[in-house]
Amino acid sequence: MSTYAIGDVQGCYDDLQRLLEKIQFSDDDTLWFAGDLINRGPQSLQSLEFVYALGERAVCVLGNHDLHLLAAALGARAPHKSDTFDDILNAPNRDELLDWLRMQPLIHVEHSAVMVHAGIYPGWTLTQAQALAEEFHTVLRDHDYADYFQHMYGNQPDRWDDALTGHDRLRFIVNSFTRMRFIDGDGRLDMRESGPRGSQAQGLTAWFEMPNKLPENLHVIFGHWAALGPSGNKRFLSLDSGCVWGGSLTAWNIETGELTCVDCDGAMRY
Repeated sequence: MSTYAIGDVQGCYDDLQRLLEKIQFSDDDTLWFAGDLINRGPQSLQSLEFVYALGERAVCVLGNHDLHLLAAALGARAPHKSDTFDDILNAPNRDELLDWLRMQPLIHVEHSAVMVHAGIYPGWTLTQAQALAEEFHTVLRDHDYADYFQHMYGNQPDRWDDALTGHDRLRFIVNSFTRMRFIDGDGRLDMRESGPRGSQAQGLTAWFEMPNKLPENLHVIFGHWAALGPSGNKRFLSLDSGCVWGGSLTAWNIETGELTCVDCDGAMRY
């Protein structure tokens, strides 16, 4: 019985199947997905249906592309030209799939590990991060959840304040968990930079290199940042290796610490 954390699939179903074959995925194993199951790749519907069918053998946190799909399905945001989730929106089981996706969390904690899509804001403790994620979950699971997506997009506020309320508070929470990469010295999120460390503007630091309040023995698993590639240390592990861009798809065995990758053809190009 093994647990594997997998980086951003983004609709690259065939590559996911090759990765699972390489790690010899069995019925006794569990898969953790670090968000962005869909979009930009050619097989968004197959990818979502596969993970959905795994039931309790799969754990998934929400990524920015997953939330964008939900917004587009509600008509709160027009799809981008590069979006590739029409197969989901036109599927006969779309409502079942979207309802399942909407119920997925922003954060998962288990096995002395925590998994998020983009990161955990350095000013938050783990307990605080879980509580803030739950605030969002409560809104998304409510019968009136559609209203949230009318206010989801935007880069402000860019700095955390406990006094934030309403949609501003939710926007910062979601941006931190699903879009964050760099932070400035005042604790402000920078949403413009997406390149590797060292390419950023002066004064910006990768979120995981900032002083943080997380337990020292906690493994933090995240995706979202393709330019980092599969990298990390005992505390922070980046798993987005840019499959959809022609990089690779990566799995990390949580029990053994072994990384496994498969090369991807890439549905998109820089």
